[in-house]
Amino acid sequence: MLRKLLSWGWSPFLITVLAVVGAIFEWPVEVLGPVLVIILVIGLVMAATAAREKRLEQLALRLNELGGHFNRRFMGDSSLSIFVVIRTLLTSDNARVWAWARECEVAQRIFNTWGSSFATRLESDIRGRRFSAYLRTSLNELWLLSTHYYEFVEQFSEVAEKVELPPETIDLYNRFAVEYNAFIQDFRDSIAELREFARTEIEPPSVNFAKELRGKPLPVEEKRQERKPPPSRHEGGYITG
Repeated sequence: MLRKLLSWGWSPFLITVLAVVGAIFEWPVEVLGPVLVIILVIGLVMAATAAREKRLEQLALRLNELGGHFNRRFMGDSSLSIFVVIRTLLTSDNARVWAWARECEVAQRIFNTWGSSFATRLESDIRGRRFSAYLRTSLNELWLLSTHYYEFVEQFSEVAEKVELPPETIDLYNRFAVEYNAFIQDFRDSIAELREFARTEIEPPSVNFAKELRGKPLPVEEKRQERKPPPSRHEGGYITG
């Protein structure tokens, strides 16, 4: 507690001590005044620098959390990965859709390696406390990673518009879209805050939300009109021999 008080309040403390000592020993005001002003300015500059470093640390930790969350939830074999959703199309009878889904398996391995490497580097930079040095680079890389990832989200949406998908695939994609959009909103907020420190040209709207899908309604069968049996010719009478 004392250490924190001295680190933040040494300037007012020193100014008070010098002012009291100067009053006791009757130091000239024209000498003591400039000294106190210089100490005050130095203290304010150091306090502003410390506050900036603290804010940089908070933003770096938040960026680290976003990068780690993206890697855990939307990479690998997570059920919320767009590549896992695309993999369900390997059972499609459409040859072009099947071929595209097969190609995406290669892209998945590349993205898994990239995401894992990025998360590891983020952790290393956090431990090294090189906040100002890597913050801009890490922000740009996470933006680049999410932008290329979104290309597959967009491609899947285009396929869904042209091909009728199984309800299970649509449900799996929509669950992915809900959590992915929550991540994108957090990323947009972080970009808006980081622009002041990271000096990046990235704009928050440049990261896109995933479109949720609506299942195509099943064709409604026309109700068949029940045919009533014809009335009996002897209804209401008696049969006579």
